[in-house]
Amino acid sequence: MPSVLFVFTSAPKTFTDAPAGWYLPEAAHPYWVLAPHATIDFASPEGPNPPVNEYSVQTYTDDDSVKFLNDADVKRKLANAKKLSEVRAEDYDVIFYVGGLGPAIDLATDPVNAKLASEFWNSQKFVSGICHGPAGLVEAVDSDGKPILGGKRITGLSIREEEIIDVVKDVPFLLEDKIRSLGGIYEKADEPFGVKVVVDGRLITAQNPASGKAVGEAVLAALLSTSE
Repeated sequence: MPSVLFVFTSAPKTFTDAPAGWYLPEAAHPYWVLAPHATIDFASPEGPNPPVNEYSVQTYTDDDSVKFLNDADVKRKLANAKKLSEVRAEDYDVIFYVGGLGPAIDLATDPVNAKLASEFWNSQKFVSGICHGPAGLVEAVDSDGKPILGGKRITGLSIREEEIIDVVKDVPFLLEDKIRSLGGIYEKADEPFGVKVVVDGRLITAQNPASGKAVGEAVLAALLSTSE
């Protein structure tokens, strides 16, 4: 079976002391698409028990989200999440960055994460993320030392969406702007919080919480295409 690494933030708070953490549906929805077809491990900068955003727990009470929180195997994976420093890119086919405000706080500037994301990319593996998850890719570089997002079609939470949920003040940069500053070709849904997934070769990104199932399906399709 193919293997997937889910990367979670370890940041419980933003610089303004607002709740950060990882966002429940952005882990749960892709997880349940992929779990029947792949082995999945969890990791974060600090390892075990990465903090979930409590607002997302209260807001997303759909079956897949609730099942994710209550599933014994998921609980075990969270409790035993690896530190990023312990992860070897060679052990996985895909790295997937779960969203939430946290990735913009810690993963975006973590040199260990930057090195790991670069290793995945330069090993010809799939690199994926949802919402603020692609913030974990902003320091990743290709074998020439250039940003892996340069010239690539990519999505993530839009500036308009950040304004609507009033988090502009809570993050160190706006992901849409950051992507463009790195030479990425930012794309978004026609309306805020619409489903949007962008696949550009081995780079697979999703815009927002509504896109969780769709990005799981895109990652699964990519994995199946390589096994044919």
